[in-house]
Amino acid sequence: MNLVILGAAESGVGAALLAQAKGYGVFVSDGGAIKPDYKAKLQNAGIEFEENQHSLTRILQADEVIKSPGIPEKAAVIQAIRAENIPVISEIEFASRHTSARLIAITGTNGKTTTTLLIHHLLKSAGLSVGLGGNIGHSFAELVIANEFDYYVLEVSSFQLDDIRDFHPWIALLLNITPDHLDRYDYSLEKYAAAKFRIAENLGMDDYLIYNADDATTERFLTTAFMTAHVLPFSLHRRHNYHLAAYYESEDALRLHLPREDDHPDRVSVAASPLIGQHNRQNLAAAILAARVAGATPAQIEAALGSFHNAEHRLQLVADWGGIQFINDSKATNVEATWYALDGLKRPLVWIAGGTDKGNDYASLLPLAAEKVRALICLGVDNTKLRAAFESLVPHFVETQNMAEAVRQAQALAQPGDVVLLSPCCASFDLFKNYEDRGQQFAKAVQQSAASESAQSFQSA
Repeated sequence: MNLVILGAAESGVGAALLAQAKGYGVFVSDGGAIKPDYKAKLQNAGIEFEENQHSLTRILQADEVIKSPGIPEKAAVIQAIRAENIPVISEIEFASRHTSARLIAITGTNGKTTTTLLIHHLLKSAGLSVGLGGNIGHSFAELVIANEFDYYVLEVSSFQLDDIRDFHPWIALLLNITPDHLDRYDYSLEKYAAAKFRIAENLGMDDYLIYNADDATTERFLTTAFMTAHVLPFSLHRRHNYHLAAYYESEDALRLHLPREDDHPDRVSVAASPLIGQHNRQNLAAAILAARVAGATPAQIEAALGSFHNAEHRLQLVADWGGIQFINDSKATNVEATWYALDGLKRPLVWIAGGTDKGNDYASLLPLAAEKVRALICLGVDNTKLRAAFESLVPHFVETQNMAEAVRQAQALAQPGDVVLLSPCCASFDLFKNYEDRGQQFAKAVQQSAASESAQSFQSA
């Protein structure tokens, strides 16, 4: 069988390596330059490839095409392939054909990475043989070459789900659906939601769908009438008119009702969890449900929560000094992610925001800013929209184009008991390489400021 793989980044190269290992004929085509590390992998494996072009004569000889998730359906090469009726699949679809391991797949607009990492941590801590991949870390396909795990925990995006056929998680999690990437879905929230719901389309009677009952868009588009899988909704609150699989009966206690143990519900304490914010309580509920379904006990889950380390730049506490917490939420590149941060933090805030505006509508943030934000420090080349939206609502409004200056201003304006929160609400590309660079510069500036203040205190003593 002749496979053509479009895109030579993590998923594409992983698919190429798996395809070669399984005896397929493989050709990799990338319309741009291939990064040196990925090129070396292809060369070392002896896999034929091209870069900076798509040779249609060669591509259209494929029996099947594996498309990297970053390539949109409207791309000319995809249109040419569709015109020839050549099947197009995603890397996760291809990888799932070559493993009998049980799959736990997580999707949602926000919270995917945190929830994926947490489920993996809980299951690994409970002694299960579990791999981690998908849209995080290694490609699923490359992991399947060795195929050494009984379970795979996979972060999956709507782009990866667009091109599945038989991809079949044992446990599927849908965390939330808010407007994002709508340019790939004809600016239709309904089409974007349909892509997310594809995670559940192949579930059978021995499978599980875990979903967020608090998410309005999920509730709006969810149809379970013909679903044979176990449906496990979770919520931050108990609802007497809704049969929930998980809800918080107190701030730190999660009550679980699993289908097989409904007469004897579990109670799991989340007091040891380091995760911050209301949205992370939703992520915790989803992850704990998945871990319990997979066989981890409440005691194992409680023991593992305290040792969990989330990915950087997601409501990450980088310092706590002078009675002020400094939190790095640089990954919050859209309004919804920043809303979760502002809503979840209970202390007064000095908020650092700004960057490349993606057509943001700040209306949902206005009440939170008026209630909680002591000062807004705009860190961007053009802060016009932020000024128009928030200047009249917050007591202090500052503009800067330098991270060290932003932190210095925040420190000066914050009071003991406050949080200095970097939650930009915008992309990073006006002043930084990416959101990681922005978050790293924030952490460095905070650490330098703390060291400077400590030195001054020592000298004055």
